[in-house]
Amino acid sequence: MNQQKKIPVFYACDDNFVKYTVVSLRSMMDNASKNRQYVIHVLNTNISEEMKAVMYDMTEDNFEIRFDDVTDYLRSINDKLPLRDYYSRTTYFRLFIAEMFPEYDKAIYVDSDTIILGDIAKLYDYELGEKYVGACNEQVMIQEDVYGTYVEQVVGVERDNYFNAGMIVINCDQFRKNHVLDQFIELLHMYDFVVTQDEDYLNLICHNKVYWLPQEWNVEMFGKLPCKEEDICMIHYIMVSKPWHYSDCRMQEHFWNYAKKTAVCDKILAEREAYTDEEKKEDAASCERLLQTAIRETEKDNNYLKLVKAGKLKAKDRLEVLGKIAKLEREGRFDEDVEEDPPTRELKPGDVDYLKKKLSSKIKTKLTYKVARKFLNTILEEKKLIIKDVVGIENMNALNSGAVITCNHFNAFDSFAIQIAYERSNQCKKRRLYRVIREGNYTNFPGFYGMLMRNCYTFPLSSNRETMKKFMRSMDIVLKHGDFMVVYPEQSMWWNYRKPKPLKKGAYTFAAKNHVPVLPCFITMEDSDILGDDGFYVQEYTIHIAPAIYPDEKKSRAQNVEEMKNKNYEIWKEIYETTYGEPLVYDCETDVTSA
Repeated sequence: MNQQKKIPVFYACDDNFVKYTVVSLRSMMDNASKNRQYVIHVLNTNISEEMKAVMYDMTEDNFEIRFDDVTDYLRSINDKLPLRDYYSRTTYFRLFIAEMFPEYDKAIYVDSDTIILGDIAKLYDYELGEKYVGACNEQVMIQEDVYGTYVEQVVGVERDNYFNAGMIVINCDQFRKNHVLDQFIELLHMYDFVVTQDEDYLNLICHNKVYWLPQEWNVEMFGKLPCKEEDICMIHYIMVSKPWHYSDCRMQEHFWNYAKKTAVCDKILAEREAYTDEEKKEDAASCERLLQTAIRETEKDNNYLKLVKAGKLKAKDRLEVLGKIAKLEREGRFDEDVEEDPPTRELKPGDVDYLKKKLSSKIKTKLTYKVARKFLNTILEEKKLIIKDVVGIENMNALNSGAVITCNHFNAFDSFAIQIAYERSNQCKKRRLYRVIREGNYTNFPGFYGMLMRNCYTFPLSSNRETMKKFMRSMDIVLKHGDFMVVYPEQSMWWNYRKPKPLKKGAYTFAAKNHVPVLPCFITMEDSDILGDDGFYVQEYTIHIAPAIYPDEKKSRAQNVEEMKNKNYEIWKEIYETTYGEPLVYDCETDVTSA
């Protein structure tokens, strides 16, 4: 090894935790070989200039300190890692080191809740070969049977082969060569590990690819010490064993020995003094909750290992769809579909009988409805479609004319959901229900679904001008006759997307032109306890039917179109926020109300 090569050491923290990083770094510096050079990277997104200055003041001739804001890097991999709630946690930053720093073939990652008593250069000098990481056994899994059983029966890693990720030597070359970040992202979408989170993912990816380091290099303050106290090279204050919260914390004297040498000691002492009995009580409760979570994960019928054995992990094509949806939302491209429509051909006027005037059309429609009804009954019985509730059916019952029914578009089955709401109303015996569909769905959709698309009172759009004239004339007849027309004003279908998307004008133009109301329907979703064949939980739908929005006879058509569209969006937004208990926020800067 080139002894003059700088040894890269990484921490990851936020502004609240950086003061403990200062103490850990102080201990590392005091015990490191003076004959070696080190570069300390602090991965972060929000550390204050004040705290940066504290750490910069610690710089020594052989210790360089850098703060690496990972914000731009996270943005650069948005397409690969769309789940913001995961990578906003600093604990996940260690997964990005190999890709962010291609100049390093090896690096050390250390948690901030540590005290380093050994020479960190000796740790770096271990040759990992083709192993992904150098690490120490996780003592919690070895000494606590509940957690040991959890990792064996959920993660699929033997308790004696599970490592603690609070100190790892990363073989950056192997991480890049074996696409460890991509493996992590794929697993992140497939299954939510909720006990030790990123540590579970890392252990699963690195299973049987670990260089086992002497246990002295990660001695957790938990249970029985795995080595003699005088041999300890690193103390790890895991879980709630924090000397800055508890005056009786085991081996706290080492922490305070180094804390007193820093500019943050008074702040940390003040934090310990201010830590209340109520907070300590919550610590104990959180430990118990974590234990119970491990038990539940172990016992449930669809934990990770059981899903693997049953071949029911989340389908890759669905994961790709979710990734595309996240990308389109970030870019404000709400009207684009994420799944490819069937290829289309131009629909000519003679190809479609919108009003089913022909005898052949009537016969096909009647037969198709019988088949469709049987299919709908089957998917309801098999719980592939679950209607939890229909709220506001009185608003549909109150209609005395034709109407345009608007609905959010997130699944091919959402049309069946509206059909069910319609059949529960008193309107189903008086008015017919039609649906606007895309040209390709009518012309080229194959098989059973193609039959439904062509024969269940559908109104296909067309790229042919003359066909669209026929479409508009037929639309006018349907609405003036007093029937209902289902229109998806969002235009695009985003699978299981819960937010309302910006609305197009078409539905409101149909309504304003024919002086009929718009009936806003918005379907909300929640996970059922039924796991679908795609590895995702079947959604339970609640169909919300809002009061009708009527055009104002005193206003122009253009004014009515705009006002009805905006009112519809606001109604959907209110339903979304009330049902899900969160504000409607998009991951882009697009003003959706003007889209």
